[in-house]
Amino acid sequence: MAIATETQQQEKKASEASADVQKRWTLSDFDIGKPLGRGKFGHVYLAREKRSNHIVALKVLFKSQLQQSQVEHQLRREVEIQSHLRHPNILRLYGYFYDQKRVYLILEYAARGELYKELQRCKHFSERRAATYVASLARALIYCHGKHVIHRDIKPENLLIGAEGELKIADFGWSVHTFNRRRTMCGTLDYLPPEMVESVEHDASVDIWSLGVLCYEFLYGIPPFEAREHSDTYRRIVQVDLKFPPKPVISQTAKDLISQMLVRDYSQRLPLHKVLQHPWIVQNAEPSGIYRG
Repeated sequence: MAIATETQQQEKKASEASADVQKRWTLSDFDIGKPLGRGKFGHVYLAREKRSNHIVALKVLFKSQLQQSQVEHQLRREVEIQSHLRHPNILRLYGYFYDQKRVYLILEYAARGELYKELQRCKHFSERRAATYVASLARALIYCHGKHVIHRDIKPENLLIGAEGELKIADFGWSVHTFNRRRTMCGTLDYLPPEMVESVEHDASVDIWSLGVLCYEFLYGIPPFEAREHSDTYRRIVQVDLKFPPKPVISQTAKDLISQMLVRDYSQRLPLHKVLQHPWIVQNAEPSGIYRG
């Protein structure tokens, strides 16, 4: 039997702590450390749960700001969905608590931080790194779709890198539990598929489109339909105006995979299980799902 990794042991420890004290958490149960990031509605801090000694990320949201932006329902849905997901490429939400002014989310700590910053630093990723990340996300999305969860906002800003180099989907603010087609316009423009831009019915295949956009951005450093004006981005998305720049030089198999995900007719997009079988993924992705650089 394989020896459990340190990460697995930590998760087990956190899960036990979660089950035991979830109903009774207060701010005094945590030692608060350095700030990790700032969001629209609050801040994220490194923290230690005193009872278990487990290191977590504590997301602190201000109720007044949530109410002002009318996103309390969205937050409740995010917590409900993320707290029930268990996958190595999805950030764990261990629990939550609140006081008069704030809501606190207790999240898994992803030690290597934001993918967005890493992509900015590198400008673009190697095909091996990009393929490893795309395969990891495809597996995580297959898991989500199996639970009838559509993410709807896959982009670099919503992805974190764990201690071992594994990718984690971190933000479920736009995700939905669904058994039916939906019409809501949401997510981030550069990553929206034609059916959402045009506010027509959409289903889980919106995540395949977003994964195609992300794959392109990993390899080229910019999203494929980016334009100066919003109206031009809309037009390029609707027309699937997909162009591959000459630099950096990318393999034909990578372009083939992207082209099969960025298809206007959502019923014709390459299914996620076939993404994992695509020659580019098979030839380039790390089987462990971990990119160590």
